[in-house]
Amino acid sequence: MPDITISVGGRDYTVACQDGEEHFLQAAARLLDGEASELLGQIGRLTEARLLLMAGLLLADKTAGIEDQLRAAQQTVEVQAAELATLRKRPAPAPQRIEVPVIPAEVTETMAELAARAEALAARMEEAAAVK
Repeated sequence: MPDITISVGGRDYTVACQDGEEHFLQAAARLLDGEASELLGQIGRLTEARLLLMAGLLLADKTAGIEDQLRAAQQTVEVQAAELATLRKRPAPAPQRIEVPVIPAEVTETMAELAARAEALAARMEEAAAVK
């Protein structure tokens, strides 16, 4: 079990921890030191016990707020997961029939005849204009 020296509020403490948890202990100590430093900056001199108590309470307050947010987020996820499960259980919607208008063959043939007549008329007019 390694011993680690941490600093909180300008005071050093030697604390034991489990192997491999040194990083977590140091991170927690930095959070506690941040709160303690803020308190010392605002209030000034405090006894060691009062400083640690107040810094711990500030961190506990922040933690409680984060836990409330986490619970609310988990409830939202549960509601959305239930809604998703309901939607997945629904049968697929019936396919929609979409009709695309098709031009009947008679209309196409009639238009081709009209085009041929128009071209013939144009050719006759060109011939008549050339004769004059």
